[in-house]
Amino acid sequence: MNFSLPPDLIDYLHRLDTFIDDTILPLQSRNDNNRFFDHRREHARTDWDAGGLPRREWEDLLVECTRLADAAGFWRFSLPREYGGQNDSSGRGSNLWMAVIREHLAAKGLGLFNDLQNEHSVVGNFPDVVMLQHFGTEDQKRELIGGRLEKRVRITFGLTEPGHGSDATHMETRAVAEKRGGVEGYRIDGAKKWQTGMHSATHCFIFARTGGRDGSVTGISCFIVPRDTPGLEVESYEWTLNMPTDHATVSINNVWVPSTALLGPLDHGLAVAQAFVHENRIRQAASSLGAAVFCIQSSVAYANKRKPFGTLLSHNQGIQFPLVELHTQACMLRLLIRETAALMDSMPHVDVEKRLGDKVSMCNYWANRLCTEAADRAIQVHGGMGYSRHMPFEHIWRHHRRYRITEGSEEIQMRKVAAYLFGFGGRKSESQGIEGARGTKESKL
Repeated sequence: MNFSLPPDLIDYLHRLDTFIDDTILPLQSRNDNNRFFDHRREHARTDWDAGGLPRREWEDLLVECTRLADAAGFWRFSLPREYGGQNDSSGRGSNLWMAVIREHLAAKGLGLFNDLQNEHSVVGNFPDVVMLQHFGTEDQKRELIGGRLEKRVRITFGLTEPGHGSDATHMETRAVAEKRGGVEGYRIDGAKKWQTGMHSATHCFIFARTGGRDGSVTGISCFIVPRDTPGLEVESYEWTLNMPTDHATVSINNVWVPSTALLGPLDHGLAVAQAFVHENRIRQAASSLGAAVFCIQSSVAYANKRKPFGTLLSHNQGIQFPLVELHTQACMLRLLIRETAALMDSMPHVDVEKRLGDKVSMCNYWANRLCTEAADRAIQVHGGMGYSRHMPFEHIWRHHRRYRITEGSEEIQMRKVAAYLFGFGGRKSESQGIEGARGTKESKL
């Protein structure tokens, strides 16, 4: 087993850092754009008079950063070459590469190059494109993937409902076949909550029950609904721990779409929803790990220069031991994330849930918890300044606290691990360790 990173990946990180230093940091420093990242960040980003939505200047800056990253060949990195990316059989753009890149960027701290609050990064993540790749028709791919990459299309994801969060199988939104104007289609009625990005969306992926009984995995379908479809209305935007908000509660009343709006097979929409979940979770885990590393390293540096009562903070075991434990957990988690990502790359996409679903969940829930614990410890180590908004730790804590609920709550993730561990629901881990998932193909980090 080779635990070293490929030389071309190391070289890519160096080139990425050079691009950030030469192009993105100067943009961040221009025209007081630092107000979006220093102690003024929450206020600068939030249009309080517009219901707490993101300010236009903030979102325009993110678009400009993305444009520069795309022109430099970084933004589409994880996409297949047919979409301008670099994902191919060489390993570039793979889950392993993306996990390493995500950790590397998050470990640099807050900045325009990688603002995790809204999943913005110079190396983009494209869960909607993954769904369309696997389930879209050629017309859907041409219209939506092309529009997405040209920034003409913004897609939101409507799965969670006001009364149903982690358990989508009991969703109350319904879609029934209905012909209008001689065209076959579906009428959709119901509601969604926490539908992120509705303020700028052009299309929505709306999940609705089309058959089967409540609680059944089958009988749920995914529909592509244009944002301006009559009957699709934003009722409110929910204010959150970390502002601004773009998380909408949406009503769906007498919304009609043609049959061509169906994404994936009828009654099997949850497979569409699951298409990107493992890639998203392993990358989120890597980002949370990187943010935790930033908090740990910042605390170590501060403890090595702060001298209360004439003695460096770092000489106190009360400072040392909590940071040692966090550092140890980060090092162990890094190995599990990279091993799991490499194994994901060694098997077909459809096999990941069966063979590695528990490992992906382990990485995700533990990384998100570790990050909030590291941010809390950094606040404590830095004392009064740590508690202030002049340091980044409160922002990191507030943002990453979200991921212990979203992306599958940590309780849901732990339940999945338990299902593999104890063999519930027909699931069984192939091994108590990770070797059982390896098969015959060596995993190289």
